[in-house]
Amino acid sequence: MAASKGDKIEVENVNVPGQTSRVDAAKYTEMRAAMLSVLPDSSPGLTHAELCEAVRGRLAESIFPGGKKVMWWSKTVQLDLEAKRIITREPSKPLRWYKR
Repeated sequence: MAASKGDKIEVENVNVPGQTSRVDAAKYTEMRAAMLSVLPDSSPGLTHAELCEAVRGRLAESIFPGGKKVMWWSKTVQLDLEAKRIITREPSKPLRWYKR
């Protein structure tokens, strides 16, 4: 089900266990779908820069006009998906992520 404008969704942050924030559900849902469609199923994963570049063409212009805020939203969703154990952070430099 698509989120309506103004709807909020609660997100977690793997770096701050137990803390949640409420963010725009439509942007979260759009970014989550784009990220999960581009992240590989195994190592090596994508760096944050590679992930941002890969999702840009998969985001609806109506939700992310001109690609604005892609970096912020990709980090927010990455931290949430990592906290929910949907994606894995590799112990590498630079950091990389892939789906579990």
